[in-house]
Amino acid sequence: MDSTKKTDAEWRAELSDLAYRVTREHGTERAFTNDNFPKVPGTFHCVCCGAPLFEQATKYDSGSGWPSFWAPVSEDALGFTEDNSHFMRRTEVHCARCEAHLGHVFPDGPQPTGLRYCMNGVAMTFEPEAE
Repeated sequence: MDSTKKTDAEWRAELSDLAYRVTREHGTERAFTNDNFPKVPGTFHCVCCGAPLFEQATKYDSGSGWPSFWAPVSEDALGFTEDNSHFMRRTEVHCARCEAHLGHVFPDGPQPTGLRYCMNGVAMTFEPEAE
């Protein structure tokens, strides 16, 4: 069976309650609660399927309270969906491999892209570079 095609019960069994709510039900964690990743070179991965999403080198402090990045690890790492919930028009970001909700992207980030990928920390794991 494809590891990204799981039943709701399988996702619930594998993920914490918060990670399930965020990634499978399109929730959002509270600001300033899940950005405690090491400040060393490495890669952020999807908590659901392990796909690489972002490199530490593209992470920056946006002041938003969520981990923010100015570019994904590759063009095909992420998928995008229009999100018109909460009386706003936003672009939802999800894992291209397993469709886990990660956060949103906004056009107010730093150069060179000018984008701010505002991610839920609970939706990612971090793997430091091998020494």
